[in-house]
Amino acid sequence: MPSADEPHLDDGRPRCRWATTAPEFPRYHDEEWGWPVDEDRRLFEKLSLEAFQSGLSWRTILVKRPAFRAAFADFDIATVAAFGEADVERLLGDAGIVRHRGKIEAVINNAARALALIAAEGSLAAFVWRYEPDPSGLGEPQTQPTCPESVALSKELKRRGWKFVGPTTVFAFMQACGMVNDHAHECWARPEVDAARAAFSRPGR
Repeated sequence: MPSADEPHLDDGRPRCRWATTAPEFPRYHDEEWGWPVDEDRRLFEKLSLEAFQSGLSWRTILVKRPAFRAAFADFDIATVAAFGEADVERLLGDAGIVRHRGKIEAVINNAARALALIAAEGSLAAFVWRYEPDPSGLGEPQTQPTCPESVALSKELKRRGWKFVGPTTVFAFMQACGMVNDHAHECWARPEVDAARAAFSRPGR
């Protein structure tokens, strides 16, 4: 995400600077970004959308998110894992999403890999939260594209056959699902997210 300065919206609350740069961002910032997630479908969606975002703007993906959800069966993991070549062609013809064959095929592949991971580890949530970074080891908010834990998780996902899960994509996923609280220090949400993370029961522990 962009810089961490603190412009204000009409409600007077200071926010991360990126949250004021597009009309779609404030609600996403206030209600989703950084809040801890432990539901496998939502985690799979977030990781899939971060993969689609690679090389593009997050606004592009957020605007298209309803179409992505319709196209990918609301990111139901088992349903997406069963997609075949006809589904790939259908998705390549869907103007509502990003029509990139490699990314489309990666999401379908990753759904199958997610099913295998869930069978082996209990849940996708229990697996990814093992890689939660220690906050004391992170830099200033929104100043780093990766961290050692995102590098390690990326490497392990790739070893298990996942695609489009590089360290930067994985770190963005960590930011999005609350494994990292990367809200600016001046942002109203930072202490709220800290409190939510403190109360959050880590899956599998």
